[in-house]
Formats: sequence, structure tokens, C-alpha cells
Amino acid sequence: MYILALLGNLLIILTVSSDSHLHTPMYFFLSNLSMVDIGFISTTVPRLIMDIQTCCSVISYVGCLTQMSLFVIFVCMDDMLLTVMAYDRFVAICHPLYYQVIMNPSRCGVLLLGSFLLSLVDLLMHYVAILNISNREDFFEISNFFCDPSELLKLSCFDTVTRNIVRYSIGAFFGLLPISGIIFSYFKIVSSIMRSSTSSGKQKTFSTCGSHLSIVCLFYGTGLGVYFSSSLSHSPRSNAVASVMYTVVTPMLNPFIYSLRNKDIKTALRKILIRAF
Repeated sequence: MYILALLGNLLIILTVSSDSHLHTPMYFFLSNLSMVDIGFISTTVPRLIMDIQTCCSVISYVGCLTQMSLFVIFVCMDDMLLTVMAYDRFVAICHPLYYQVIMNPSRCGVLLLGSFLLSLVDLLMHYVAILNISNREDFFEISNFFCDPSELLKLSCFDTVTRNIVRYSIGAFFGLLPISGIIFSYFKIVSSIMRSSTSSGKQKTFSTCGSHLSIVCLFYGTGLGVYFSSSLSHSPRSNAVASVMYTVVTPMLNPFIYSLRNKDIKTALRKILIRAF
């Protein structure tokens, strides 16, 4: 699964960069999403593979914080890019005449930079909540296969109520707010589609947005489920299974969902294969 995720996302990046017809904001954000997914899955899976081979799942305090830091940055970047891609589709469908003006290269760069800066803010908020672990010299057992921030939060000196407030505040700001933006964008998109008189236009719009919606549902459904249920659920196995879904399965499926449901990507891939062979 790790190799499939790497190859699939690298193929998306190669396809977008090699075909001039795909040098548009939509595919610019898609290629960046693929790069983030490579970093996302590489943060947890190689360490997991090493733990399985060595039969040892011990990690140092510094190593755990490093893994958590990269994990938070890539998850938040994934989160923000999915929201930006929904906004891009909203502008393209609801304001097509102004699309090139609104989604100009500088605006796309600002949106990408803003996503990265918000990821750093998310990381700082996690650091404030987690860096006060009571005794760093002791060994702690985490009921997951990686240094999950929600699991590390349980080791902090905060009481249960404060931990839940911190968890839900971070989850609401970096989870529910982006979801609200996506829902609003697609509400406007659906309203615009319903006013369209041609069935071909509706079909093209649904095919463009369908792959994005599939990934949004998979990513947010599993990610927020793990984040919010960690304080309520007492089943480490179910939390670990859900974590595998959004840390391994989602990055692996993203390129295949986009390539199989997108005519432009399939055409560009066919050109690359013809040139290669």
C-alpha cells in the first residue's frame, strides 16, 4: 500500500507537470495535494514497517515529537488544500467569466502559502497542549501505531476537562471550519447546477466534483472520527483501524480516484505512456 501510494502520487505530479493543458489552478492544487500525501504517508508507514520487522515499537521522546510535528503539518495541509480545491471549483462553476481573474497565479500562491502557515499555527497549538508531559524520562504506552497527537494529549498535565476543551477547540477550528467552507462551496455549486439547462453541463460538473467529494468524505470521516472519539472510545483497536484508514488508505486512494474519474488526467497519462513506449 505504501509503494502504491508513492507511485500513484508521483504519477499525478509527473502528469500535471508534463502536460501544459493541466497547468491550471485545479491541477496545481491537485499536484500539491499529491506531494502532501507523499509526506503524510511517509511520516508514519516507514516507521511502522521498521517496528514490525524489528518487533520493537519503542520511540524516543524527540523522535515522537518529530513524527507528531510532521504528521500535524501534513494533515493540516491536506485539510486546507481540500478546502481550497472546493473554493476553486466554486469559482470555476459559479463565476466562470471571472475564474482566470480570481484564481490567478499569485492568488493560488497566496492560498498555498496560507495553507502552510495555518498548518504551522495548528502545530504550535498542539505543542502548547502536549509539551507539558509530566515526566519525560518515564516510558509511556500509546495505543496506536504512531505518535498520534490525540494520544499524546492524554499524557499532558492537564485535567480531563481541559484536555477535552483543547482537543475540541483544535478539532473545531481546523476541522469543522474547513468542512463548513466545503459544504458552503458545494451548496453554491449544486444551486448553480440546478439552474443549468443542459444535461451535458450537469454531467461534466458532477464528474469534476465527484472525485474531490469522495476524498473529502473519506478523509474527514475517518480523521475527525478518530480525533473526536479518542476521548470517548476505550477501544485501542478500533482507533488504530480508523487511523490506518486516514493515514494509509486515503493517501493511497487519492491518485487513483482522481485518475480514474478525470478525463483530462486519463488523456495526459495516455500521452505519457505513448511517448514512453
